[in-house]
Amino acid sequence: MLIVIGITRKAGRWDSATAFILGGRTLTLPAFVATLVSSWYGGILGIGEFSYLYGISNWLVFGIPYYLAALLFALFLAKKARRAEILTIPDRLHKAYGCPAAAAGSIILFLMTLPAAYILMLAVLLKFLFGWPLWTGALVGTLFSIFYVYLGGFRSVVRTDLFQFFLMFAGFIILFVALNLEHGGFAFLVENVPKTHFTWHGGNSAFYIATWYVIALATLIEPTFYQRCYAARNESVAKKGILISIVFWLVFDFLTTSCGLYARALLPNLANPVAAYPSLAAQVLPPGLLGLFALALLATVMSTIDSYSFLAASTFGRDIIWRLFRVGEEEITWYTRLGLVFSATLAMIAALYFESVIDIWHHFGSIGTPALLIPLFFAFHGRRRMTSKAALASILISAGLSLAWLLSGYLSPSGTYWLRLEPVFPGLIVSILFFLAGSKRVENQT
Repeated sequence: MLIVIGITRKAGRWDSATAFILGGRTLTLPAFVATLVSSWYGGILGIGEFSYLYGISNWLVFGIPYYLAALLFALFLAKKARRAEILTIPDRLHKAYGCPAAAAGSIILFLMTLPAAYILMLAVLLKFLFGWPLWTGALVGTLFSIFYVYLGGFRSVVRTDLFQFFLMFAGFIILFVALNLEHGGFAFLVENVPKTHFTWHGGNSAFYIATWYVIALATLIEPTFYQRCYAARNESVAKKGILISIVFWLVFDFLTTSCGLYARALLPNLANPVAAYPSLAAQVLPPGLLGLFALALLATVMSTIDSYSFLAASTFGRDIIWRLFRVGEEEITWYTRLGLVFSATLAMIAALYFESVIDIWHHFGSIGTPALLIPLFFAFHGRRRMTSKAALASILISAGLSLAWLLSGYLSPSGTYWLRLEPVFPGLIVSILFFLAGSKRVENQT
């Protein structure tokens, strides 16, 4: 069905970069919501692991901080992003700070949008379902996820996301209802899970939970949000779409957190909590419904792989190749397709090297977030803006410092970072200092 939906002759005949990368800026409100909700929720096995181990604090760590960050984006950035009439984030960096800063930002964004974590998650899921080796699952899953995107571009991403949106909600609603009917509701969970699972912290420290509220600020530079806003039919669709999406994420988090609690209650000695959802479904659901739930898990992950693969590809073709080598506008689509193959290959290599979804999220986010958060936010909002030289220095030095801090954990015998400080913070502090020292007031920010 994904192949049928994803391949469209009309999309395949489009030659312009705007048509291939943004679907001609015709994204309606329902399509906006479906593609954003499904694309931004690919870490489903990680959510299952965390809710199995720590209970409702999953909502406080992976829910509320991201709702708040998405709300900030909707209120302060969504309309401005659509109004900008540009194709990609580096276009805005170019307009605000010049070509060198845009080129540096393009490379960082390319690395941030590589879907390595989600390819690994898909490989793990396929291994659980079919017993395939990780490399086989990574290869087959990636080829299937990018095949229709290669042909149809952004419009294929949106069409398949609509189908995957339906699948992910249908699967978890079925599992949640089956669990309630067979075992009961809240009272059953209270009696059968550890008491800490119903505390706000879940056994974690307050500092650990607070750190996620800083990490969630990466939403303000999230390429998925910007691309959907650029592609929206108008400014109203961009803003309302994000606000409605927050409601759907809240509902889906209720379903996933609840199912994680049921997994802890029914499978208290699960050897690998990453497999909490498929193991729970295998015990509760009959054949047929179990297959539908497996599709729900696959759809949740694959909707993120195809979206991020296309983001990385468009960054490669439109922002790196076009910006650095000044190829013709008519060649951008070809280079974007080349970037799709290149980025998917790099992502598979990274997925098989790290073999940890959390490590991939942590490492890539710790470098990219401090490098781009301040320059990009103030490129759209506020009356002060860094000079071109300050912006370039901020991007390069903050990214380099966070990378050095990250490597210090590998070089240390104890595995701890310098000063026991997470790598995201030194880079972010440096970026803020560059903004304070190297910014000036602009009268007419456009």
